Amino acid sequence: MKTPLRRFSAMGAAALLLGGLAACSSGNAAPAESKGAVDWKTVTSAEAGGGMDALIAAAKKEGKLNAIALPNDWANYGEVISTFEKKYGIKVEVENPDASSADELNAVSSRKGQDRSPDVIDVGHDFDVQAAKQGLLAPYKVASFGKIPDSQKEATGLWYNDMGGYVSFGCDAGLVAKCPTKFSELTDPQYKGKVALTGNPAKSSSAYSAVFAAALANGGSFDNVQPGLDFFAKLKQIGNFNPVEATPATMEKGETPIAIVWDYRNAAYADDLKTKGIEWKVAIPEDGVFSLYYSQAIVKWAPHPAAARLWQEFLYSTEGQNLWLKGYARPVLLPTLIADGTVDKDSLARLPKVAQEKTSYPSEEQGQKAKSTVSDGWTKAVS
Repeated sequence: MKTPLRRFSAMGAAALLLGGLAACSSGNAAPAESKGAVDWKTVTSAEAGGGMDALIAAAKKEGKLNAIALPNDWANYGEVISTFEKKYGIKVEVENPDASSADELNAVSSRKGQDRSPDVIDVGHDFDVQAAKQGLLAPYKVASFGKIPDSQKEATGLWYNDMGGYVSFGCDAGLVAKCPTKFSELTDPQYKGKVALTGNPAKSSSAYSAVFAAALANGGSFDNVQPGLDFFAKLKQIGNFNPVEATPATMEKGETPIAIVWDYRNAAYADDLKTKGIEWKVAIPEDGVFSLYYSQAIVKWAPHPAAARLWQEFLYSTEGQNLWLKGYARPVLLPTLIADGTVDKDSLARLPKVAQEKTSYPSEEQGQKAKSTVSDGWTKAVS
């Protein structure tokens, strides 16, 4: 899984239409690509580059997309990738599928100007914000950009949220007498050595969000994540915290009987583990409801700039959004899909149930402050 380490997300960046501006000014999306006039590294929309046909042609000519940290079993990425490859004849090469969001940014920074640089990143929201501030990203607005809520995107298109979910408990019903449904239950002696995360919260958006959810369940707030650290310190002290990183392999072996992970990850695990005779129950904690999105962005020096832009268009199309939904994730355009009747109803009905839909999220400032608090305090909390 993208190991739970996966992904943790401006400004500045004067948007530069450059070559694309000429196409826009014509008013009818002239086929600038055919004239050799388009520098896709600077194009900020398909229209500005001559339209979708021009973008598709340029992307096919490049023939490849460098991606990173996209595990096949994360939010149905395997089918997302194979569908894109078949649809456009473009090879998607995924480096280090289980890398963290921090690993992704390191790869982008260290390979500036190289053919091996990632073309795109898919990271936790706070990491895209960080990448934008570091000047690593290129502005680009997908066709559906206007339908993405303002709170879920950077205004010039440097990044936009893609899909997300809720912090949840996964539980091996064969090894745990009573699967927990609240954070307050996790201190019970019956869970001794059983409660695991999916990585280091300082690097993993999934694990970081588990700390945030624990904070909300223990008197914290978007402005105060410290109670989450205190909660895990208590779990460590009483022996209920399990330091083993929860993965599908550790779940199958019974090494991590309770795993605090995104609900779409736990739901997918349940499907897979069921085929191996394991009943993996999923519950979104009633006392710590926390959700967060991951974000997409194009690398400023993407070696395959047209393919990178076409990838974004695909992900934010009805087809791409429903493929994420099929993987139990909640795509950012889900409200639009429901409203216009294009949602995959079967996939929608399979989503884990949450007592109260969460509609508010930490601001960038709150997220950065919490991230810093967790990064600085995690080791001490569980040492």
